Amino acid sequence: MEIPTLDDLQFSEKKVLVRIDINSPVDPETGKLLDYSRIKAYSSTIKELIEKGNSVVLMSHQGRPGDNDFISLEEHSKLLNKYLGASVEFVDDVIGPYARERISKLKPGEILLLDNVRLISEELIEASPLQHAKSFLVRRLSPLFDGYVNDAFAAAHRSQASLVGFPMILKSSAGRVMEREVLALSKIFNPDDSPKVFVLGGGKVLDSLRIIENLVKRKLADRILTGGLIAELFAVAKGIDLGRDNINILEKKGLLSLIPRARKILLSGGPIEIPVDFRVEKEGKVIEEPSSKVTGAIKDIGLTTMNIYSSFIKEAKVIVMRGPMGIIEDERFREGSKELLNNALESPGYVIIGGGHMISMLGSRDIESTKIHVSTGGGALLLFLAGEKLPALEALNMSRGVGK
Repeated sequence: MEIPTLDDLQFSEKKVLVRIDINSPVDPETGKLLDYSRIKAYSSTIKELIEKGNSVVLMSHQGRPGDNDFISLEEHSKLLNKYLGASVEFVDDVIGPYARERISKLKPGEILLLDNVRLISEELIEASPLQHAKSFLVRRLSPLFDGYVNDAFAAAHRSQASLVGFPMILKSSAGRVMEREVLALSKIFNPDDSPKVFVLGGGKVLDSLRIIENLVKRKLADRILTGGLIAELFAVAKGIDLGRDNINILEKKGLLSLIPRARKILLSGGPIEIPVDFRVEKEGKVIEEPSSKVTGAIKDIGLTTMNIYSSFIKEAKVIVMRGPMGIIEDERFREGSKELLNNALESPGYVIIGGGHMISMLGSRDIESTKIHVSTGGGALLLFLAGEKLPALEALNMSRGVGK
């Protein structure tokens, strides 16, 4: 999808509203932020706008009303100060008189962060862009701005006022984070970037199944390498006996009902790869067993599977990794995920990494590379891979010609 970018709009000496997504994990005991990666990610867009003489007002959400992580953005503003190396003024308000007054008086080069946009009840409503353009949030704030930038790819799957309403009123574009996400993910749909290998694991089986159904239907994947519970589901669908203990786990999680869907994908000729061996835990010991003779509790892929999967990864032009191969919280069962991640990063292919577990495995590794993209999107990435439209991107496309 082609969307307007900062290069198209050339904002200079304007007052710009920038929707970012600095929604971060929060310690339920202290209320402090546990991860700053999203806050750091937006510095490039903000710096670029400031360097062009614009004044910038930032808008974001944090958590949902009633949840432990529904907090003010005051701490976020201090971290933005740190990563931008510039003063970010926090306003304990969103659309009230004080917020509007501060916005109207903002000078070139100044940065303002409004408080949690979900303090406004309209922001929790899913509606069309045209409906949201009539919301109090959009009507109160839009007259104060010359333009709007949406850089919140991680929230792009939401059709909420701050994400889809402003492009109907203001000259709008994507920010640099949004632009990088769309450019990276567009490689999935480019027929010249083949072979494409998808590594799907983790415990979110229904999500992974939806992704696989779309990839197979649209013939986007050359290989789909499975691990975790989704691999077990396909193994059972193929008629492999994984032992009573592992079947019980699938049953307790309500996953056995998905077997017909998995079997349908296999029968359609989907390029699904299932582990040929597993690393299991049996009577407190870690052993490896072939998938046809599993007697222990499956916790990771086995060595032979690692080698087979690695050979596919090394030959790929595009590698998408979402979800670990095993129970990575236990050091004994991290090897499968670690091995595949290392092989992907060392391969000549373009690597897209999504999902918190796989991103966490990067650790302090330097990934400043033009061939590696770490996605900021959780639900947005999932829906993109599952073939669904993202409302925030649709709204930016609809905005062409608005505000001229």
